Amino acid sequence: MPTAIGPSRPPRSAVVIGAGMVGLATAWSLRNHGVEVTVVERRHPAAGASWGNAGWLSPALTLPLPEPAALRYGLRGLVSPESPVYIPPRPDPRLARFLLTFTRNCTPRRWRVLAATFATLNRHALDAYDALAADGVAEPTRPAEPCLIAFRTAAERAAMVEELEHARAAGFRIAYERIDGDRARALEPALGDGIGAAVELHGQRYLNPGNFVRALADAVRKRGGEILERTEVSGIRDLGRAGVAVATPGGQLRADVAVVATGAWLGPLVRPFGVRVPVQAGRGYSFSVPAEGAPTRPTYLAAQKVVCTPLGEGRVRVAGMMELAPADRPVDPRRIQAIIAAARPLLRGIDWEARTDTWVGARPCTPDGLPLIGPTGSPRVYVNGGHGMWGVALGPLSGRLLADAIATGASPAELAPLHPLR
Repeated sequence: MPTAIGPSRPPRSAVVIGAGMVGLATAWSLRNHGVEVTVVERRHPAAGASWGNAGWLSPALTLPLPEPAALRYGLRGLVSPESPVYIPPRPDPRLARFLLTFTRNCTPRRWRVLAATFATLNRHALDAYDALAADGVAEPTRPAEPCLIAFRTAAERAAMVEELEHARAAGFRIAYERIDGDRARALEPALGDGIGAAVELHGQRYLNPGNFVRALADAVRKRGGEILERTEVSGIRDLGRAGVAVATPGGQLRADVAVVATGAWLGPLVRPFGVRVPVQAGRGYSFSVPAEGAPTRPTYLAAQKVVCTPLGEGRVRVAGMMELAPADRPVDPRRIQAIIAAARPLLRGIDWEARTDTWVGARPCTPDGLPLIGPTGSPRVYVNGGHGMWGVALGPLSGRLLADAIATGASPAELAPLHPLR
């Protein structure tokens, strides 16, 4: 039974709902503060967006999703399932409201404000990974030296260079250089003759996301945390000074506080506590191809929105697309074919027919592109989610910042613009 929480006593127990990167990082950091932690997961650790994403830890590219260019992609996507950004036409008032608010954030002025917030977070994102490694999380992150961003022409590259310079102006620390197609192919022989220009991006990393999240789950268990798999949470009750009760099929879990880190499924659990920022599923697709003939380093075909990441184990992940559709909708084979059609002319040697691990996952997107991290209308219920495409890149930092706020009662300055009740 949790004891009464008063202003002078930090919580001694917590239930964290969700065992993706964000939830497990939060659990890990709470354990570092001595809080007893139970993680509840409806499937198993690394089952959702934390498994099938591209695995890039790229502070230089961790940018706000609302941007002026997003409007152009969205309008094109309304009529073309082959577009990198696709909005399947359907009557959905919630999606319409989300898109209206998203559109209002797609201005240069608003982008600069949002980018400054990301710049502050990105300065510490890789340090948070180093802290996990120092504390015993076994799966490594790997330096991507350099990441390659490849284009058909120098004119096509100009838009990316402009974006990088805008990010620098907003406070991002970015080291890059422009190279031609021959230099790009020398670095990455998998690039085809259609690549005429590229950017070498320095100081970034990558990982095998599924392996890393499973290693983080193991570390949470070794540190004394409990993980309940295949356990659905149907609701949370605020019991006042007695803590919270988290409803599961096996009965109520009692703790001093609860943290909701369920990604695209945040809404129903936190709405009763005043969180009104909508979280829309931005579904990404990926699959794996044999490593032979595929890129040997993290490679991004920027105009096509296709990312290639070596996972080890003889596989390279190919990922892309943003599809605003219900989170639980099954894989749309047209989206996989669209990724292949976009990448095939620019990559040589890949055996596309030998692909495995076809996946679609729901990335939790907010209309302003900022995560929801902090307290709700209840001082005993917290949120950590809404990271969009950046749950892996920012998850360990988010977990540490929120755990510090919960355990000490003092919210870090970085969380101010991310308040769930904004």
